[in-house]
Amino acid sequence: MDARLNYFASPIAGKALKYFMSAGKALKDASLPAATQELVALRVSQINGCAVCIDMHTKDAAAAGETSVRLNLVAAWREATVFTDAERAALELAEEGTRVADAAGGVSDEVWAHAAKHYDEEQLTTLTIMISFMNMVNRLNIITQQPAGNYEPGQFH
Repeated sequence: MDARLNYFASPIAGKALKYFMSAGKALKDASLPAATQELVALRVSQINGCAVCIDMHTKDAAAAGETSVRLNLVAAWREATVFTDAERAALELAEEGTRVADAAGGVSDEVWAHAAKHYDEEQLTTLTIMISFMNMVNRLNIITQQPAGNYEPGQFH
C-alpha cells in the first residue's frame, strides 16, 4: 500500500506537522501518566481503524514497558481485569469522545464525573486534548491511507 500523500515532501504539511509534533510533545510532557496516554491513543486509534497509529502506539507502549496482555486487551477493556479504575475511566472518556456521532450527546455527565474522580483538572485537560488530537491524526492518516507496520519506537518523538 502506498500513501496518497507524502506529508514529509509537502511544504505545507511540513509547516503544519511542526505544530502537530509540538502539540504531541506538550501532551507527552503533561502530568497524565504515560501508560494512560498510550492506552487512550491506542483505543481511539482502534475505534477509528487507524492502522499506522495502532502500529505506533502499541510499539511505543511496549518499548516503555507496557505488557502485551494489556495491549491486547485494550479493545475489550470493559471485560478485562488488567486496567486500573483510573485507566478504565480514561478509556471510557476516550470512547465517548471518539464516538460523538454514535453517542447522540457526546460525552455523558456520568462518564465525565467518573473521569473527574480519578484525574485533576490539568489531567482532564490533557485527556480531552489528547482524545481530540488522536482523532485528528487518525483522520489525516486514514484519508491519505498511510501504511502501517514499519514504525520504529520513538521514531517521531
